[in-house]
Amino acid sequence: MKLLLIRFSSIGDIVLTTPVLRALRRQYPGAEIHFLVKQQFKPVIAANPYIDVIHTLEQDLNETIAGLKQHTFDYVIDLHRNLRTMRVKKALGAPSLTFNKLNFRKWLYVNFKWNVMPDKSIVDRYFEGMKPLKLKNDGEGMDYFIPENLQTKQDDIPMGHWAGFVGCVIGGSYFTKQFPVARWKEFVALCPYPLILLGGPEDRDAGNEIVAADPAKVYNACGKFNLNESADLVKRAKVVVSNDTGLMHIAAAFKKPVVSLWGNTTPEMGMFPYYGFNNLNQNVSQLSVIMEVKDLGCRPCSKIGYHKCPRKHFRCMNDIPVAAIAEQVQRLWQ
Repeated sequence: MKLLLIRFSSIGDIVLTTPVLRALRRQYPGAEIHFLVKQQFKPVIAANPYIDVIHTLEQDLNETIAGLKQHTFDYVIDLHRNLRTMRVKKALGAPSLTFNKLNFRKWLYVNFKWNVMPDKSIVDRYFEGMKPLKLKNDGEGMDYFIPENLQTKQDDIPMGHWAGFVGCVIGGSYFTKQFPVARWKEFVALCPYPLILLGGPEDRDAGNEIVAADPAKVYNACGKFNLNESADLVKRAKVVVSNDTGLMHIAAAFKKPVVSLWGNTTPEMGMFPYYGFNNLNQNVSQLSVIMEVKDLGCRPCSKIGYHKCPRKHFRCMNDIPVAAIAEQVQRLWQ
């Protein structure tokens, strides 16, 4: 059997597909598993042992399709589900499986604040779409694999952080998903442990502002490490405090305690830290703490995010109590 799984982007979304990959490998050990992803996100799965062949999405989709047509797939598993994946599936002509994106429910939630979303992770929705394969979720959560040559060394971080640190993921794909710098500085003052700031080169300046609050306690790693090296720092952290972004899901894959900070998006969309069968109400993970402003009438204002707050007050992030974040970090540290 030859299978093609499609998820073009982004970091967190790709990590959320890994329980399906592991289930495919374990339940169909003889299958040849292919994965189609954007070139810039290939490092997320490059070391995944459950994948046999990785294909990258070219700028010319026809070129990508031509390469895929060299193979005869028994199933195409579409875990992205957009117009381009529809073109791929139509061109390959193989039976395809996908999942319910619940776009109408999301529209009702964003526009009318009617929360009719199911109390489950998107991972569980992925498995619901795999019924023809009788694929079962093993409940072991997500995977993330770091190549040995991309693992960090102790000397890569300050000596004061060697005994343990809190990983603080300050970046995010949109402004409205990022905890404000001023609030991070308040957290620095209240947190009794060493901190390492994680993010990309675009977060370096914000990181420097936060470091200024306590240069001895805080190390700015933003932009100094590539994705897999940053993932390794997440793996080494004792606790992770994170915006709703890719490293949050990587932290959950490593079974790290995560305090997640939610702005204009909400965990009810199904993208909360997933450890295996956990949800938001009936089976809450002991490793996950959700920090959000629940009684805000304008939230969620988008299923993705904005480059500025539409209401200009940004209360969804500014009103999260910093003292409560620090208290949860101390509890999880123990």
